[in-house]
Amino acid sequence: MKKILFLLVLATIISCQEKPSEKMAEIKQKEFVWEGANIYFLLTDRFNNGDSSNDINFDRTKEAGKLRGFEGGDIKGITQKIKEGYFTKLGINAIWMTPVVEQIHGGTDEGTGLSYGFHGYWTKDWTKIDPNYGTKEDLKELVDLAHKNGIRVLLDAVINHTGPVTDKDPVWPSDWVRTEPACIYKDFETTVNCTLVENLPDIKTESNEAVELPKHLIEKWKAEGRYEQEIKELDAFFTKTGHPKAPRFYIMKWLTDYITEFGIDGYRVDTVKHTEEFVWQEFKQECDVAFADYKKNNPEKVLDNNNFYLVGEVYNYAVSHGKSFDFGDKKVNYFDKAFNSLINFELKWNVKQMAEKDVFTKYDSLLNTELKGYGILNYMTSHDDGQPFDKERKMPYKTATMLLLTPGTSQVYYGDESTRDLTIEGTVGDATLRSFMNWDAISSDENTKEVLNHWQKLGQFRANHTAVGAGKHQLISDENGLVFSRVRNDDKVIAGINLPKGNKELNVASVFENGQKLNDFYSNQIVEVKDGKVSLESDFDIVLLEKK
Repeated sequence: MKKILFLLVLATIISCQEKPSEKMAEIKQKEFVWEGANIYFLLTDRFNNGDSSNDINFDRTKEAGKLRGFEGGDIKGITQKIKEGYFTKLGINAIWMTPVVEQIHGGTDEGTGLSYGFHGYWTKDWTKIDPNYGTKEDLKELVDLAHKNGIRVLLDAVINHTGPVTDKDPVWPSDWVRTEPACIYKDFETTVNCTLVENLPDIKTESNEAVELPKHLIEKWKAEGRYEQEIKELDAFFTKTGHPKAPRFYIMKWLTDYITEFGIDGYRVDTVKHTEEFVWQEFKQECDVAFADYKKNNPEKVLDNNNFYLVGEVYNYAVSHGKSFDFGDKKVNYFDKAFNSLINFELKWNVKQMAEKDVFTKYDSLLNTELKGYGILNYMTSHDDGQPFDKERKMPYKTATMLLLTPGTSQVYYGDESTRDLTIEGTVGDATLRSFMNWDAISSDENTKEVLNHWQKLGQFRANHTAVGAGKHQLISDENGLVFSRVRNDDKVIAGINLPKGNKELNVASVFENGQKLNDFYSNQIVEVKDGKVSLESDFDIVLLEKK
């Protein structure tokens, strides 16, 4: 009996010892680093309508120009797709959603037909979520559920400007904003101390002068019964930080509240080059403090040791620029104590003008030299880039392959994976890029399903292996297709693209040993390394090899 008890205890000890190691192996495989993340960018209003009861607010009922009004997408709609596993199947490990703060109540007509602030960049009140998008409870549910599914959440930060002036939305006081001149982008001065466009008041981010809250905001908060609470929080913020009550610091307080209250993981920052560079250094400091506070107050919700992520939109920044953006009369390094990453506006041109192997080599080289320790966010399609890589959606497979296999962080724009139409008749300007997500095609069209399947396989492979986006690239062969490896610590993979369909042989000796069993993630078959090579047969021209 004693012997049996001893064996049972021993078995229990061994079992307990094995479980942590198995858990560690799982965590290790799913390591997350922003430098290799796969981010899904969506317009909150255009992705999925999860609650039709909030479709109309503030009497936004006038007929808008084509695709320039609210279409019903909301926070609950995004949460619904997280629950369904849509993002997980797509290999997405971070979601970037357009601003959810309260937008101007009226609309403007600048020759495009009436436009409402459906896109989220026309702020009326930073402290409140626009009811068209949902509620604080909705956002909390989204972030919590995303985190449980291993998905980070990025919100979109606007510090540069308020929303336009309308009959329902007064201009902010003159010590808060300038309303002229409009930017002409000749140099630093004419890019920063000016309005982006006509009727888009520019926050005086350079000012250190203390300002009072705008009367319209005070009246609004009093009507909503939260004036005292907002003032109490502002007083505590300025006492704690010692910052002057200058416009930018009010906005920083309001934006960092979304970190401490909801636990968001990062901000994509709008119109970066239109604001003095020191502002972004200050913003990073406040974000870091807020993120540390959130982790301290919510230890059970901490995902990992990653810092708060800031990615900046410096319009027309290219990876070839290295760390500095050139205004003509001045160069600015936005990575300096500010951004972890900048959006890279260059990839789509590189893919059009260069061979695939040269694109990979270029990005690997720059990210491991000039930009080492920082990141870039690559994209092929976006919400305000009128010249996407494939506007006619004729090359969805190549779009996915090059976006998801190029070193750096990837940004999938909603509908890239489903060939959502970017040429909507009757639209003016960037509205054509912002149609509602084509869920019907995903559920019913066989061609769309095949394209989506390609994006899913590449996305999952990327999400499972940080080496794909953040590893060291090495060319293996460019004969009869392109074969290369990516290695990051113990994470090692080999990929082949443009290979012959049917029988194919890949040299893997530089990464894998003879006798090793490998899985081709794309065709879902096991192969064995023999004489430094693997042979396999599939109907695809792509191979994604990983350890079995």
